[in-house]
Amino acid sequence: MEGKSDMNTMEVEVAASAPLPSKPKFGALRAHEMSDGLVQFRKVAVPPHRFTPLKKAWLEIYNPIYEQMKIDVRMNLKNRRVELKTRADTPDVSNLQKCADFVHAFMLGFDVTDAVALLRVDELFVESFEIKDVKTLKGDHKSRAIGRLSGKGGKTKFAIENATRTRIVVADSKIHILGSFTNNKVARSSLCSLILGSPAGKVYSKLRAVTARLAERF
Repeated sequence: MEGKSDMNTMEVEVAASAPLPSKPKFGALRAHEMSDGLVQFRKVAVPPHRFTPLKKAWLEIYNPIYEQMKIDVRMNLKNRRVELKTRADTPDVSNLQKCADFVHAFMLGFDVTDAVALLRVDELFVESFEIKDVKTLKGDHKSRAIGRLSGKGGKTKFAIENATRTRIVVADSKIHILGSFTNNKVARSSLCSLILGSPAGKVYSKLRAVTARLAERF
């Protein structure tokens, strides 16, 4: 009986010491492989007032999209649209959407140097809202609200941008904010206070307190 138990333990030990097969390593799928070889498209409309700036900044937009993100891009003059499509060597399927967001941000009025951050940082996005979403204003009241948002020579807008590390575009009654979720939330809160009639000094002091808390947290 003892001999049999010794044999069993030996068999278990031999079986346990046998090497396990190595884990398979699968490479990341390319964009055309994920879509079964089909080409994926995105189209971004060009507003009339952004057509001339697009012509001037075309090379600055074209180079990062084509060379870094490996996405084909062209301007369709007939339909007034920027068209993007994946290539066989596009490394990641998300690159197409990043490039579409980058071009869209430029159409909203952001500088190329600011909008290009959307290609390099995953946490950034553009948030848009209108003055009427916060408060219904008409005529001179609306004009004064837009004036409060920008401040003298853009002073108020620059102060909010620098404090919250965002970029803000005030296009008539529409406001666009480019930044991370937390920073966008702080910037939007400050802009809403200005729309509702708070003086710039009060908004600055509140903004300083909030940014100090954020700095302590991170």
